[in-house]
Amino acid sequence: MSKTSPDHSPPPFTEIGYHAAAATTSHDEAARFNFIGGVYRQLAKLAPGNRTAYSARVAPKLKQDLGRAPADRHEVHRGMKRDPFWQWWSALRRNNMEYRWAAGRSVVLRQLDALNARVAALNAVAPDRLKLDASVKTPVYIASVDNHLMPGSYQTEVLPGDAFAGANYDCGGLFLSTVGFFGPYSDGAGRGLAGWIKDNLPDFKPRRILEIGCTVGHTLLPFAELFPEAEVVGVDVGAPVLRYAHARATALGFTNVSFAQMDGEALSFPDGHFDLVFTSMFLHETSGKALPRILRECHRVLAMDGLNLHLELPAFHETSDLIEQCMREWDCYYNSEPFWRTLNDMNLGDQLTAAGFARADLVSFGLDARRADGSLGGAPMANASAAKRRQTWTISGAWKRSPSA
Repeated sequence: MSKTSPDHSPPPFTEIGYHAAAATTSHDEAARFNFIGGVYRQLAKLAPGNRTAYSARVAPKLKQDLGRAPADRHEVHRGMKRDPFWQWWSALRRNNMEYRWAAGRSVVLRQLDALNARVAALNAVAPDRLKLDASVKTPVYIASVDNHLMPGSYQTEVLPGDAFAGANYDCGGLFLSTVGFFGPYSDGAGRGLAGWIKDNLPDFKPRRILEIGCTVGHTLLPFAELFPEAEVVGVDVGAPVLRYAHARATALGFTNVSFAQMDGEALSFPDGHFDLVFTSMFLHETSGKALPRILRECHRVLAMDGLNLHLELPAFHETSDLIEQCMREWDCYYNSEPFWRTLNDMNLGDQLTAAGFARADLVSFGLDARRADGSLGGAPMANASAAKRRQTWTISGAWKRSPSA
């Protein structure tokens, strides 16, 4: 991927990594994606205007109405949503989000028959590495929400047995949501996390690796690359994304990765089967009732001396700045991410210990994206109050140790 400009302008859509399962784009379709990416970048530049609006108009009005300063991000949001700048900026951002998916859908739909045929052919190369199970029911909390405004989310089929949801997510979703800064294959999170393990835990050599909620496998494949001797498995409830994920992995030359349709709340693997179990930007899309059950399953299928890790964006409460908290919560209100708030109001350490991990074995650290060449990647956050703040993640997790250790 070419270097980005000094003002962090996004790379052109033509630099997206192509593979045999992917949808192809015309000149005009790529230009449309470039426009969407450019708007996203401009919105990030404009985001600090919300802080100005808060200081100049909203905070004084809230203090007048409440008889005190606002106590939390919820009171700040109630004031901000009446402000014209917030309304204008939020409308632009919401429309750009919707336009992103509309653009991707139009690209995939016009070639869906040919794309499904390519995916089927690739999946026939190693059919034993893709296990679909029609008895797996999509949890209500997933079926009821179009996650991040993606119509039909990860599990909806346009045609029986298709790969539409995966192709759309790979084409219009991942590259644009990260504005291309996480590499041509949008695998910066996986490269960052797998690279951290290689750099900081040189003696930890997992034989079996599991990702729960793998979608199209973009975070999983770097683990297969950096741990070539390991058996690497991705599970998801969505059959369309799994069909696409398997075809994508095959097209990219991976032979040590398999995919299976399972609900993270009830995995069919035996106890202690994996040395490394992880999720990536997954917990914030699970309900408050499902999350504890998923963590208990992580603990159950993890081998002794195994590692469980969860990659998420920094929690709202990691800053005491209420307008910053309000900005970080924007997606919960306007981008169909209702469970993100639930996750942020939890103490994940408490949840992990309740799942069976010892508090002394908890781990937590920050992480940057990493591209294939080893350089750091990260898009300026459109929902941050500072224009050039990089997108980094918080990693939470735990080792599974013997009680006598």
